[in-house]
Parts: sequence; C-alpha cells; structure tokens
Amino acid sequence: MGQRPEQGTEDRPAGARHVPVLLPRVTELLDPALSGRPAVLVDATLGLGGHSAALLAAYPQLTLVGLDRDPQALELAGRRLVAYSDRIHLVHAVYDRIADVLDDLDLPRVDGVLFDLGVSSLQLDAESRGFSYARDADLDMRMDPSTGQTAAEVLNSYPVPELARILREYGEERFAGRIAAAVARRRAQRPLTRSAELVELLYEAVPAASRRTGGHPAKRTFQALRIEVNSELDALRTALPAALDALAVGGRLVVMSYHSLEDRIVKRELAAGPRQVLLPALAGDGALLVPPADRPRRGAGPGERTDGAAG
Repeated sequence: MGQRPEQGTEDRPAGARHVPVLLPRVTELLDPALSGRPAVLVDATLGLGGHSAALLAAYPQLTLVGLDRDPQALELAGRRLVAYSDRIHLVHAVYDRIADVLDDLDLPRVDGVLFDLGVSSLQLDAESRGFSYARDADLDMRMDPSTGQTAAEVLNSYPVPELARILREYGEERFAGRIAAAVARRRAQRPLTRSAELVELLYEAVPAASRRTGGHPAKRTFQALRIEVNSELDALRTALPAALDALAVGGRLVVMSYHSLEDRIVKRELAAGPRQVLLPALAGDGALLVPPADRPRRGAGPGERTDGAAG
C-alpha cells in the first residue's frame, strides 16, 4: 500500500531515503549483460540513485551513465554515488536525449538500459513541488523546475476542449469534460494556483457515486497534468527506440511502468523493434519488461507512492 512520507524527508541523506523494492528483479534481468566483463549501463531515470548504487557495487567493472531531468535528484544521487566517481557519468537530461548523451560520451553501444518511469520518490516527498494531492502546494509539477510550463499555467490557459482531451487521454478520466468545464468556471473568477484548490474543485466536479468506488477523485487529473507538463509520453516514445538502437548484441532493456498508458507505449515500441528484441513472454536475450504481476502499484494511496517508486 502507499505510505505517507514523513515530514522532513528532504533533509535526510540521499542514501537513506529510498531502497527500490524491485532491485533483486532488476539485477536478475540485467545480470547476463553486465556480469563478468566491462559493461556500460544507462540508468535513464537516475532519481536518488538507488538502482545505480546497488548495480555499481555488484558489478566492479560496470560504467554507469545516469540521466535525470531533475537537478536536485542529480545532486543527491551524485553524493550517494561519490564512491564510484571514476565509473559514472551523471547528465542533466531527459531520457529522450539518450542518443545525444551517448554520442557526447563517445559510447556507441551499451550493454543495458534501465527505465523506472513516472514520478520519483523525491518529487512526491517534496511538499513544494505540487505532485501530491495529499498536501497543499503550488501547482507546479515540473520534474525540472528550471524550465517549461507549470500545471497552473496549463489549467489557467488551455482551451476547454484541449484541457478535456488531456484529462481524458493522459488521465483516462471519464469525467474529463465535466472537470474541464468546472476549471473554466473557476478560472473566470480567479486563477487556480494551489493543489488544495484543485482538489476541492475535483471533489465537487466528480459525482459522489464515483468518488465512493473510483478512488481519490484527484488521482487521474493529477496524473494527466503531470504527464502534460513534463511531456512524459512523447519523451518515452522517442527514448525507447533510441535505447534499443544503442544496445550491443546481448544487451538488455528493463522498463518498469506503472500505468496502462506507459505499458502500451513500451509494448508497442518493443514489438516494432529489431527482430532480436523479445517480449517478456518469450525466452532469451533482448529487451525485457518487468511483467505486471512482478511490480508494485505506484500511487496506491492518496497521492503517494509505494516503496517501489523511482529511485
């Protein structure tokens, strides 16, 4: 189940914050490509460096390329991985820039690529970032706070039909039109700027019967806004083919996804990839997914994460 992060988690040492619960499975999947020889791994969603730290410790000949769009995550992960500074390259970049990053590092081929998709534990824990609907904050939701539009700007500036489309497509929200109309009425009076304001609006817009049976009424809207603000699905569509193209013979791709939109994109890109790329139901080397039964549900509680959130 999702757990409410304790107050003050932002002051904890990076290494004390998060241990990925799927680490044994990730290691098992990557081991044939990394074990017993010099190897290069791209951690495309570095987060707090939980996966990377464990893999660097387990494979003494491993070189790591860690990508993250969040400058704070990069800083904290860098502290956590300082003991491996001679074997790591940490880069401030969205994962759709994998090809450019590897070209800059003169690494034409890599042996493994790891994606742990979605919002990270750091971002959910940070009260000022606006990712969680369980606490009040500015409606920001940018994974990189230095660039791009905020969730508030989306809510207050998008045409109603476009806002409804985003909620429907990215949040799979059945009441998308109703919510978009409620947002339009509210912003005509004053802008939406705080997450608590949006949560209150959603409680009023989503019918009571659905609130009783469909989980927290803000869950899907917050997901949709986060995906739009960070262009997550577009970035994933670009990143996966680039990751597959970068894999050496015998290389492995491991993707952890947490909702159906990501799942569909991953499976589609793998199916469209080179003939040697195999889906998880098949045996052998190639790109592998963590099957749904093997992964915890992210966001199982009210705007929170499971302990398997990105890291």
